Amino acid sequence: MKRLVLLAGAAVLAFSAGAHAEGDAAAGEKVFRKCMACHAVGEGAKNKVGPHLNGVVDAGWGHVDDYKYSPALLEGKEAGKTWDAETLSAYLEAPKKIIPKGKMAFAGLKKEDERENIIAYLSQFALDGTKK
Repeated sequence: MKRLVLLAGAAVLAFSAGAHAEGDAAAGEKVFRKCMACHAVGEGAKNKVGPHLNGVVDAGWGHVDDYKYSPALLEGKEAGKTWDAETLSAYLEAPKKIIPKGKMAFAGLKKEDERENIIAYLSQFALDGTKK
């Protein structure tokens, strides 16, 4: 019986951790307001100071063809780097730590839940801006 309770507790913890790690897309949409001065997302999104972010989650670095990326980001593209959730989270927390000579001037999102939520929000969008 004790093992069953421990297993059930472990399952609840694992489920809770997984749900938290995935983030909340609706909350992420609100967090994205901090990004809208430089980035767009969704159908009809255009590049601004930064590239549009359609299809960014799990895309390769420099995936937007008509945007002029920094040489530092293009080096990452040549190395085959991708914007997986872990890399995106680290970049959103401290952009200059991940790409020291990149263009992004934003200081970063220090709260982990904000980063998780914005990644959940961005992951909804395909490269053409439609929702998956």
